[in-house]
Amino acid sequence: MMMNDNQSTERYAVVTGANKGIGFETVRQLAASGVTVLLTARNEKRGTEAVSLLHELGLSKVLYHQLDVLDSQSIQALANFIHTQFGKLDILVNNAGASGVIVDEDGLRALNIDPASWLSGKATNVVQDVIKTTYDTAIECLNTNYYGVKNVTQTLLPLLQHSTSGGRIVNVSSLRGELWRIPNEQIRKELGNLEGLTEEKIDGFVEKFLHDLRNNELEVNGWSKMLPAYSVSKVMLNAYTRVLAKKYPEMCINCVHPGYVDTDLNWHTGTMTLEEGAQGSVMLALLPAGGPSGCYFDRTQVAEF
Repeated sequence: MMMNDNQSTERYAVVTGANKGIGFETVRQLAASGVTVLLTARNEKRGTEAVSLLHELGLSKVLYHQLDVLDSQSIQALANFIHTQFGKLDILVNNAGASGVIVDEDGLRALNIDPASWLSGKATNVVQDVIKTTYDTAIECLNTNYYGVKNVTQTLLPLLQHSTSGGRIVNVSSLRGELWRIPNEQIRKELGNLEGLTEEKIDGFVEKFLHDLRNNELEVNGWSKMLPAYSVSKVMLNAYTRVLAKKYPEMCINCVHPGYVDTDLNWHTGTMTLEEGAQGSVMLALLPAGGPSGCYFDRTQVAEF
């Protein structure tokens, strides 16, 4: 497809799971910086309402497109739309996420856990009665946070390769995905070895985790006890980010922990604002040429995987 001059200088972005929370705020900040943004959400009503809200703020370069990261047809429909309308994609922010647990929110509130205990992991044993992981919630979580990101990214990669500014991929991660939090030393070692890291190896760890979950062997095999499926999904997402960055050196591909932000995903236990939470994603989406790639950021600072 031929692009006119406007299209080649215009930057186009996709933000997944963007009808609320950090995703919505990421769209707002990107649009405010002059990027044309596709706000995507599963639910059309919520998605279009979110876009209307941004239009009311004077951000006319925001469009809605339906996207369910669990549905390959939905992903392909998005890719077709971008190809037809823009001919390229400059920025992909994989923000959509699932917690992987069933929560007794009243019970959680009654525990009144302070933010420091959440962040340090001291709350792990305290919350076991009010936060439950089932096999079904774990599958949904991994399909959203890991496989969903992979499927969206693989489908949109040809469009990102057409970017005149070099594609930017931002995978929204979590401090729960930091390797030191995994009790099993062998898993830490293998995932930390960039030379030996492959997609197949990462997929194998996901299968191993699900096998151990099914057989009630998470603890004995050294998986994280705190939000186990969510933690694993983010560990594997971080690893995938590194593999991808190595494969596409012409792009800037990074993952970012947004901070402990007050969102639905953490039952509003977070202490930071959405504005603060979106800063890392926006910074990485707008990286200049030659910017860092294959890195993990804690908000706007490079951190250890």
